[in-house]
Amino acid sequence: MEFAIILVVLAAIAAYNMVAIVPQGFKYIVQRWGKYNSTLTPGINWIIPFMDKVAFKVTTKDIVLDIPSQEVITLDNAVLIMNAVSYINITTPEKAVYGIEDYTWAIQNLVQTSLRSIVGEMNLDDALSSRDHIKAKLKAAISDDIADWGITLKTVEIQDIKPSPTMQSAMEAQAAAERQRRATVTKADGEKQAAILEADGRLEASKRDAEAQVVLARASQEAIGLVTSAIGDKEIPVAYLLGEQYVKAMQDMSKSNNAKTVVLPADLMNTIKGVMGRS
Repeated sequence: MEFAIILVVLAAIAAYNMVAIVPQGFKYIVQRWGKYNSTLTPGINWIIPFMDKVAFKVTTKDIVLDIPSQEVITLDNAVLIMNAVSYINITTPEKAVYGIEDYTWAIQNLVQTSLRSIVGEMNLDDALSSRDHIKAKLKAAISDDIADWGITLKTVEIQDIKPSPTMQSAMEAQAAAERQRRATVTKADGEKQAAILEADGRLEASKRDAEAQVVLARASQEAIGLVTSAIGDKEIPVAYLLGEQYVKAMQDMSKSNNAKTVVLPADLMNTIKGVMGRS
């Protein structure tokens, strides 16, 4: 009786171990006597009790790997702090578990190493503005390597690129100096244009003054000529006109800042006759 009970219990255990139910999104690696035997897909699978063993349970869903931040030196010796994130999928589970000890750690180090190599061939400005270029080169650099482990790289993204604190301070100082230089140049250009406009204004005013004086002189000349031709030898009207112009000239001289004393001739008529060329 006891022997029968033991047989029933062993049969139940064997029946339980014969069935391997694999959930959706996973694959199971089965070893027989410690050696790889088969890969079980989602659903009900049959194995041999006590001979076969489910050694690994591998997900077939996409895996997100965070790549830790690291310092990267560019071609022009600038220090950048960069981190990334990669999306992988295990397509051949047996290669992932038997081909590499820890594929997660391996991929993280592979991405970091490739990232340092790629950015090390770029200048600072290119590294800061070429995320898509870095992403493409990074994906091409590691895709073949991880394919040997039965893993497909879906994509890799550069999360953050920023200068180190020391480099950031230097860049801020450089930017401030550049803004100051531009402000100085703008101010100098403004002063230059203002000086040119002011000089042009003075030149134009001088030309207009000179033209006005010429016009007035010609008008006076024509007036005197007309009066002289009209009166002939009569000196009184001519003397009057010349005297008027003479007195006006003396008034203008008296208003000048440089004029301290204005002297009028005692014999105004004889002076005017002298101007007319008559005795």
